[in-house]
Amino acid sequence: MKTIVTTAGRTNESFIDKAQTIATELSLSYVNRSKKSVKAMHEQYDSDVLVVSKERLEYYANGSNIPFFFHPNSAAFRLKRLLKGESDSFLEATNLKSGNSFFDATAGLCSDSIIAAYATGDMGTVYACEVNEIIAYIVSVGLKNYETDFVELKTCMRNVKLAHVNAVEALKETESNSYDVVYMDPMFEELIEESSNFQPLRAIGQHHLLTLEWVEEAKRVAKKRVVVKAHFRSDLFERFGFHRLTRQTSKFHYGIIEI
Repeated sequence: MKTIVTTAGRTNESFIDKAQTIATELSLSYVNRSKKSVKAMHEQYDSDVLVVSKERLEYYANGSNIPFFFHPNSAAFRLKRLLKGESDSFLEATNLKSGNSFFDATAGLCSDSIIAAYATGDMGTVYACEVNEIIAYIVSVGLKNYETDFVELKTCMRNVKLAHVNAVEALKETESNSYDVVYMDPMFEELIEESSNFQPLRAIGQHHLLTLEWVEEAKRVAKKRVVVKAHFRSDLFERFGFHRLTRQTSKFHYGIIEI
């Protein structure tokens, strides 16, 4: 599906210039908004629509009225709990320590990578992969530019390096034993109906299931452990040799392979 770039309904020359610059960066076509609704633009151009507004970038998949945009809400909530001394199941599964290196093969909104950046600290490394170019661009801009008075969150966001790249290909190009932890959260294997926050991401995200090649490359690159997150009904834990960490009240479980 092709994508066009436009501005918000009420705009000015500055944001028109910004939208045109983004269109050029992403090799997409810029289209004047001309007071059209996003729905009308979907119908006229048969395209996804990337809207450049004052506050944020919004991506509307063709036929959807729910935008995808960067927001650190989940990470912010989790980080506040961590700062109060509470636990986080992701950090329990990854066992990340200060100074560790972390490879996130499935970035999405980078919520887990932001929490990993908190755990690994200023001396650590957090590298995240996102195969969808539009998602990667929106999230990368958000990580660099999102403003908040929550200083710790801001620091963690800035410490995440996000790349537009296929995770398996990125792993293949990475030397063995390069990262302490390699993490995978394959999307869309099982839809969680109550997780409405992920509806826009489902519409535009790449639907890649975990493969043996992916797992084997992750094991080669990891120094300490490979961690996967999946629906509790998933058989990938047993299929790929992950030790399942059962969470009685959660629809998602973590699995680990110790290296």
